[in-house]
Amino acid sequence: MTVENRQHIFASLHEAKVALDNLLANEEALASIEQAARLLVTVFENEGRVYSCGNGGSMCDAMHFAEELTGRYRKDRPALAAMAISDAGHLSCVSNDMGYEQVFSRFIEAHGRAGDCLLALSTSGTSKNVIRAAEVAQARGMHVIILSGRPSEVLEKLSNAYICTPGGQFADRVQELHIKVLHILIEMVERHFFSHNYA
Repeated sequence: MTVENRQHIFASLHEAKVALDNLLANEEALASIEQAARLLVTVFENEGRVYSCGNGGSMCDAMHFAEELTGRYRKDRPALAAMAISDAGHLSCVSNDMGYEQVFSRFIEAHGRAGDCLLALSTSGTSKNVIRAAEVAQARGMHVIILSGRPSEVLEKLSNAYICTPGGQFADRVQELHIKVLHILIEMVERHFFSHNYA
């Protein structure tokens, strides 16, 4: 390994560590994570469903979040009702006919019910399709959890739990924090319903 490459690797990992340390020291963000976990528990206790969405890498995180709930996280347990808004047919149809801003909200109009939950990710806090989805979800009486990388007055007002995890200059650090938060939320849900797996 060259000295230059080693320095780059070290700098990248150090940057990620600083972002995580900042999150650990952010009491408001930690409280929002706890609040979001309580909301998810309430939704599942009432036999509701969780829908997740995001753009690009955030869509991949939304898909990962949903499959960990319907499938398996750490240990075997019953499936939990979750779905990522990622169907290619739906996304291409709605974006072609109605515009990309409607791809998530249209799905919520079709499937979302009062007492369900929308978990949406936007590293910038400005994604128009995420904002529209949150508006529709709120109007339908759904719980709304937002994960963002920057403060967003608009999304914060539309959410029941707003988790802001600044990660620095670029979105990749925010996404790294988001996947950690998503894993924590899944674990907290599992600890509530399947505590024997954590004994």
